[in-house]
Amino acid sequence: MTDTLPAGSVIGILGGGQLGRMLSVAAARLGYRTHIYEPMAHPPAADVAHAVTTAPYEDLAALEAFAKSVAIVTYEFENIPTSALDALEAHCPIHPNRRALSISQDRLIEKSFLRDLGLMTAPYAAADDAADLAEAVEEIGTPSILKTRRLGYDGKGQERLKSPDDAEAALAAMKDAPAILEGFVEFSHEVSVIAARSLTGEVAAFDPGENVHVGGILSTTTVPARLTEAQRTDAVLLAAKILNALKYVGVMGVELFVTKKGLIVNEIAPRVHNSGHWTQNGCAVDQFEQHIRAIAGWPLGDGSRHSDVVMENLIGDDIARIPAIAREKHAAIHLYGKAEARAGRKMGHVNRVTPR
Repeated sequence: MTDTLPAGSVIGILGGGQLGRMLSVAAARLGYRTHIYEPMAHPPAADVAHAVTTAPYEDLAALEAFAKSVAIVTYEFENIPTSALDALEAHCPIHPNRRALSISQDRLIEKSFLRDLGLMTAPYAAADDAADLAEAVEEIGTPSILKTRRLGYDGKGQERLKSPDDAEAALAAMKDAPAILEGFVEFSHEVSVIAARSLTGEVAAFDPGENVHVGGILSTTTVPARLTEAQRTDAVLLAAKILNALKYVGVMGVELFVTKKGLIVNEIAPRVHNSGHWTQNGCAVDQFEQHIRAIAGWPLGDGSRHSDVVMENLIGDDIARIPAIAREKHAAIHLYGKAEARAGRKMGHVNRVTPR
């Protein structure tokens, strides 16, 4: 290997949640150390990282000290303030790049980017005020869904419009945040592709997984997904098209709706992704190692699958089922070290494996 990050180098990770935790474990397996930057005290990633900085993203002095202590910076979530990125990038490279972040941070910009690539998305229109929303409802119709353009996740920041009469209440629920109206898509099921691109432009993708959401939160991902070979190929190719257009480095999650008209892109996530957790027990190289390989200049690993897997998120009180799950044959448990179980909080996941 040439031009790779030297062994023992420190990788900075913005965000100390479970994704940062699992990235830290993958980095350690490849001979690297990690330094977590996280505003909240005692994050899950702190248990397995070499160092932790606890400071807000507005603390420029802390950001500068963090940046000077690491070789490269990556992140486990999208909503990082631009000012923080400016402070970091003055001292070290950030992967994935700023363009990928800025596009994924705003649903309207994201949809326009995808359309410009020739990919299909749900019908959409800006809806920042009552006049915009009335025009958007006229154009798109109902049922439809009003979403905040920024900061929404796991079903948050979304309001459904069953009829035009719901528009006023839905807009009020946005609390003056810029919004986008999206038309409903008739789809049979949702799948996601976890794909990676290296510093040299090499692209590798894992098998698409089939997702089921409950209450707006991912519940299960099943691999293999119900797709024809043509659909499977199309899913991987469109993910590669997005990665190459962004000159992306790292792992990305691409969520897709399977429809009679073809695959429709729901959203992209410029990071390791919940729907890719199955790779930890279904592949020799999982999504977390693949991400570290990509940003550290290694060749990408073989993402081929050696087992069928059903990944189940353990949310809130599901953690009480661990003793029973631990007795299951071929059940691989991954817990995040969170002390308090709350409704909607991801406490861990289990991969149920069936060798092929």
